[in-house]
Amino acid sequence: MTSFKTHSAGYLANHMARLFAKALAEAIRPHGLAPAQFMVLLELWREDGVTQKQLVERLDVEQATMASTLARMERDGLIERRPDAADARARIIHLTGRARELEQTALAEARQVNRRALAGFPEEEAEQLLAGMRRIISSLSDKPAKPDLPVSPNPMD
Repeated sequence: MTSFKTHSAGYLANHMARLFAKALAEAIRPHGLAPAQFMVLLELWREDGVTQKQLVERLDVEQATMASTLARMERDGLIERRPDAADARARIIHLTGRARELEQTALAEARQVNRRALAGFPEEEAEQLLAGMRRIISSLSDKPAKPDLPVSPNPMD
């Protein structure tokens, strides 16, 4: 790697994100999931019954990307869309039983990927790294920091 690559937070974060996505994809593929679906499921496991617009805002993805991800998830039997009683144009996204059944298994796979990634870090250093990552996300985000960013009591999770 060139000096810029080894000293660029953006380059390193992007490279790391690609490696995480690849490892996660390999871990959850046997369960019929893809990383984009897992990201949506994390939100729906936290709060089932939200609109597509809410998912777009919470996950900071493009509307078109979310639409295609949700279409695939519906096709795969992970979600169902129901009419919104308050807004006839909107649809509410709900988990199916299949998606609920996958929660513990998929989370265990993701935790294993996190443990593998942080294996060389003592617990205190791992927590410092995660805290720094949360600060960077907050600094670069268009929105103020959210107190509900997922924080595990054990940084290896």
